[in-house]
Amino acid sequence: MPKNLIIHNLEVRFQVDGDDGAVFQRLFNKHIQAWARLYEQECARAKHTETERKLGDHGSQT
Repeated sequence: MPKNLIIHNLEVRFQVDGDDGAVFQRLFNKHIQAWARLYEQECARAKHTETERKLGDHGSQT
């Protein structure tokens, strides 16, 4: 299972035309959703691998 990620301090600076908050929110949402999908896929792979490993261990005991 992937390790947890804790961000203690995050500073972001950017300059855009228009509403800075709205631009930041749109970009943040886009990238955090992409990161979340990758994280969920990695968790699923780790779980699948662990399940296969347990099946292999169980099969060798009989």
